[in-house]
Amino acid sequence: MLPPAPTILEDVRRALAEDIGAGDLTAALISPGASARAEVVSREAAVLCGAAWFDAVFRELDAAARVAWRAADGEAIAPDQVVCTVQGPARALLSGERTALNFLQTLSGTATLARCYADAVRGTGVKVLDTRKTLPGLRRAQKYAVSCGGGHNHRMGLYDGILIKENHIRAAGSLTAALRAAQISAPPDSLVEVEVRNLVELDEALHAGAQRILLDNFILPDLNVAVRETGKRALLEVSGGVTLENVRAIAETGVDFISVGDLTKNVRAVDLSMRFL
Repeated sequence: MLPPAPTILEDVRRALAEDIGAGDLTAALISPGASARAEVVSREAAVLCGAAWFDAVFRELDAAARVAWRAADGEAIAPDQVVCTVQGPARALLSGERTALNFLQTLSGTATLARCYADAVRGTGVKVLDTRKTLPGLRRAQKYAVSCGGGHNHRMGLYDGILIKENHIRAAGSLTAALRAAQISAPPDSLVEVEVRNLVELDEALHAGAQRILLDNFILPDLNVAVRETGKRALLEVSGGVTLENVRAIAETGVDFISVGDLTKNVRAVDLSMRFL
């Protein structure tokens, strides 16, 4: 889901303040009355994402700036394709170029990788999930990008779901103790999930009544055993060591979800350029 406008504007203002500071010394060389027109061109095949942030950059710098899109978030774009044109005061276009492209390139990179993973598991019924391993301050933006690419969102943060991991279990004394505490305290219909590292812990989680279990760094043979032993008593999620090369084989074991930290933490920006006409 696209983040609310105030969240997008907050992202943009923070980024502009970081880049422009007290003023753009180079853009000040251009006459204040000069107008310009530019186009953004893709240098590679990708999935577009980030139009709202791109728009907001130029709107924030000058209300007279106008962006006309030729592609929408979630659409595939091709090399040498013009994805949008920008028109308005030259100073605003020059000052906003880098920040606007940073948002568009980064979020398109996330959406593009998410599409690769979604395509890799197509037909298996498995959902590819993102994680909390996001760029600081851009979590909502990146999770939106994942959804544009065909992936799905896990919990947004620590406040909207319980995921009991190894350190929680150690702090609580046992997996069962941590899960029982979660079952008592969790709001109705909220996510309660427990991480297990081996088949012994899986058995404990199932006996403790876990409804959703994260299988952390399981090898393929153990995943097959885990699916068979669970027998649909709980939803199963796989995490750790997932790549584009092995994600299909993991999906075919019969698990329900595969979470991939690389979707948002190892972002390769899409090659886009903005050229003045």
